[in-house]
Amino acid sequence: MFGLTALEMARIQFGFTISFHIIFPAITIGLASYLVVLEALWLLKQATVFRDLYLFWSKVFAVNFAMGVVSGIVMAYQFGTNWGHFSAFAGGVTGPLLAYEVLSAFFLEAGFLGVMLFGLNKVGPGLHFFATLMVAAGTLISATWILASNSFMQTPQGYEIVAGRIVPVDWVKVIFSPSFPYRLVHMTIAAYLATALFVGASGAWHLIRGRNTQAVRTMFSMAMWMVLIVAPIQIIVGDQHGENTLKYQPAKIAGIEGHWENKPGESVPLILFGWPDMKGETTRYALEIPHAGSLILTHSWNGQVPALKDFAPKDRPDSPVIFWSFRAMVGLAFLMFFLGLWSAWLRWRGDIYRAPLFLRAAILMGPSGLLALVAGWVTTEVGRQPWVVYNVMRTADAVSNHSAVELSISLILFIVIYFAVFGTGVSYMLKLVAQGPDVRGPEAEPGKIQRPSRPLSGAPDAVRPLPGGEG
Repeated sequence: MFGLTALEMARIQFGFTISFHIIFPAITIGLASYLVVLEALWLLKQATVFRDLYLFWSKVFAVNFAMGVVSGIVMAYQFGTNWGHFSAFAGGVTGPLLAYEVLSAFFLEAGFLGVMLFGLNKVGPGLHFFATLMVAAGTLISATWILASNSFMQTPQGYEIVAGRIVPVDWVKVIFSPSFPYRLVHMTIAAYLATALFVGASGAWHLIRGRNTQAVRTMFSMAMWMVLIVAPIQIIVGDQHGENTLKYQPAKIAGIEGHWENKPGESVPLILFGWPDMKGETTRYALEIPHAGSLILTHSWNGQVPALKDFAPKDRPDSPVIFWSFRAMVGLAFLMFFLGLWSAWLRWRGDIYRAPLFLRAAILMGPSGLLALVAGWVTTEVGRQPWVVYNVMRTADAVSNHSAVELSISLILFIVIYFAVFGTGVSYMLKLVAQGPDVRGPEAEPGKIQRPSRPLSGAPDAVRPLPGGEG
């Protein structure tokens, strides 16, 4: 169906579901840590503004957490349904790693989530802060195990192949594969940056509509500080991650750069824009900066890196996809960097809350962190092709024995259901954000928070209309 093979349909379905899923854990990681900071400031300074922000963002967290859990379950099932041969081959590694995530991270989050969302007026402040801290720790532990599994697929080590299956022989090497530290740091910072931009866009939205309250100013200011500090760190970490990828996955870097061949004595240019032609083995319409590729990738004027023609055609990644997904990620990262610099300049002038153009830019940049994150995952996963476990198992050998028609039908169902279910959830979450934080006075209202049985109940049953009929 659609003129695509079963393998291509399985890859599209996995790409679609993971692109939906990854957004929710990223916000969960960022918001959980943000809630820790807000509650710590509330306890230390006894300032009600931090309590109001905590209560507000905990509602958004509850909705997002629920959607992340649901979408994550689908991801887990796909390994068995669509990628059965991969599960049989590599399940000795990926199975335990995912089980460790459930046992250590998910149980930790589930154990303390109820106290965090519904125990504010039922337990002491110290215990409640500990619960918030444990939920945040759980999100980071979860990311650690997931990225350990993915990093093994990217840079496998610590295993042997016995009777046609991967058998772990050194779990320390399996978990701490060469790319793991870079991926963990890069992904965690991306989650924090995406959340800061999301929170900042919310604050800018309220400020531009005249809701210039202390709570709105505080959350906007905190978000812009985060962008200013973290965006340049992410760029540096990304550069280090790129060097690691060049060492262990050179074909991916060649595809990202659209670099086809090395000529004796010539440097590698940086191709800003162009179109890699896989059949013609060239990058057409290339706009180049001479020597810049060598400087970035090798930190030398005339350094060379492996080119696509150094690899057999069957071992080359899809260069047009990762060429552009990488540039989308990097371009958005530099826009975040400039937004942070702009905020610092306006803060120095005392105009950060009263600059309409800047506030509109902050709103437009709201989804940029999530878009960059998805673009980064596309670069990572498509760049690994044609391998599902790099240089060990090909993706074509990993897919289950389904027909293209069966996978097409399931993909259509996924698209319809995802947009219906998660579209409704995201819409509700954005309506909560559009309301803004409530100002509850010096004391929280006791007895208002009941003890429901599901995380989503941490959000209100109804969303009040915005002033003036907006929303």
